[in-house]
Amino acid sequence: MSWNKIVECVPNFSEGRDLEKIDRIVSSFRAKPGVKLLDYSNDEDHNRLVVTVVGEPEALRDAVIQAIGVAVQLIDLNHHKGQHPRMGAVDVVPFIPIKNVTMEEAIGLSKEVARSVAEAYQLPVFLYEKSATAAHRENLATVRKGEFEGMAEKIKLPEWKPDFGPAKRHPTAGAVAIGARMPLVAYNINLSTDNLDIATRIAKNIRHVNGGLRFVKAMGVELKERNITQVSINMTDYSKTALYRAFELTCIEARRYGVSIVGSEIIGLVPMEALIDTASYYLGLENFSIQQVLEARIME
Repeated sequence: MSWNKIVECVPNFSEGRDLEKIDRIVSSFRAKPGVKLLDYSNDEDHNRLVVTVVGEPEALRDAVIQAIGVAVQLIDLNHHKGQHPRMGAVDVVPFIPIKNVTMEEAIGLSKEVARSVAEAYQLPVFLYEKSATAAHRENLATVRKGEFEGMAEKIKLPEWKPDFGPAKRHPTAGAVAIGARMPLVAYNINLSTDNLDIATRIAKNIRHVNGGLRFVKAMGVELKERNITQVSINMTDYSKTALYRAFELTCIEARRYGVSIVGSEIIGLVPMEALIDTASYYLGLENFSIQQVLEARIME
């Protein structure tokens, strides 16, 4: 890529089962000058689509606005069920500065998109994370609490008036959170039990809000098709809380309930540094740095 400025966006859409709808949403990012689709993954249990795309700020802005419009047209949350919390057809749209872009510029970009989709699609928008206009709006979980069903009444409260758009829930598309943030790692750990209560208890014990690891958000999820459960984790700053710490603490908590780990997965893309840090820990490497990774040196 010869782009001077690069921004990443990882929009989450509330559709993980209808492949035709997924393709139409993802097509908004295909074959667009100044935009590169890096990855997308859909999960039927979560009933959610996660897209990872990078681009020059203006080109990325336009592609994201188009994708949101497609999702608003196609997704009706009145008929949506899934394991993952959601308040909108487009649930959350984070912008992450990657190259020659400041966090302030990413915040500005998020506000441009928020204003545009609110006007174009009559969609209520909450600014969150670094873009938040109030402290109680920074945490996505707090903004999304009540989900689509509860948003009809929540949005009428003065403290939850949208930053952009009408102060009422969109009848089919709900509301959306848009903001700027640091890179996030979506990391899930699967358990050898179908007991959702156990997964929920483990998640509660490892997440920061309940006294667990800093920069860790977690919840229990049921994977019905596999007859197991999962601790679904968002690592909001992998440089300060490493992946291996979340994994090890989950193992410790799982043993309390006589449960083992049957696997783990990363959703979307992950920074190389996050994996190197974890590999260094398990291999017991001393004084190892990313500069010793062949691919990292080649890309310099």
